[in-house]
Amino acid sequence: MKKTLPIITFGAVIAMIGLATSQEINHAQRYRACMAEAKNAPQKGFEMALSWRGLGGGDAAEHCGAAAMIGLKQFTEAANRLEALAEKTKQTAEVKSGLLAHAAQAWILANNNSRAEAVLTAAIILTPWNVDLLIDRAQSRAGQRNYNGAIEDLNKAIENGSRPADAFVFRAAAYRLLDKLELALADIERALAFRPDHPDGLLERGILRRMRNNDDGARQDWLNIIR
Repeated sequence: MKKTLPIITFGAVIAMIGLATSQEINHAQRYRACMAEAKNAPQKGFEMALSWRGLGGGDAAEHCGAAAMIGLKQFTEAANRLEALAEKTKQTAEVKSGLLAHAAQAWILANNNSRAEAVLTAAIILTPWNVDLLIDRAQSRAGQRNYNGAIEDLNKAIENGSRPADAFVFRAAAYRLLDKLELALADIERALAFRPDHPDGLLERGILRRMRNNDDGARQDWLNIIR
């Protein structure tokens, strides 16, 4: 599951900093720039976060620094920092949940899916309406081969969510791994009805077609991914 680095809303950025600002620094703008560097040039982003923290960047600067550590492939350290930040920040449940979700992404990248699941469960308790968290937890459960648990989360995501294509694709993959190919095929067709160019959906349908000896159909789906 491909994810971009979460960016907390600009209002929350100022709150995270605790308004320990000087008029010379636009902290919301600095946060946006720092997170962009964390994604595209993580070493530079990490250095920027350190410098900004010394200028009153507070929790927002710490978040950017941890995000940069993910880019530097220091996944475990990043996850621990993000969890600690979520624990100490005095911000809203939504901000805490977002930090925990980011920590969970780092745990998944560190191949620690059990920890990711626990962190996502805590995030879901804080913001039970956030369907993205259910999809992420389904991924962490699938990473532990708990495909039935993943399907349970994806069922809830499909019932309540705004990302039906993603949820149907991931549920199709879980059904395939449980050798329930008819259910998998039905889900992948639903996903592609919502979004015909969904790359993971085309990949998954290609796999399913190949398993059913439809080599031409599989090849067509896979070619469509790169067109």
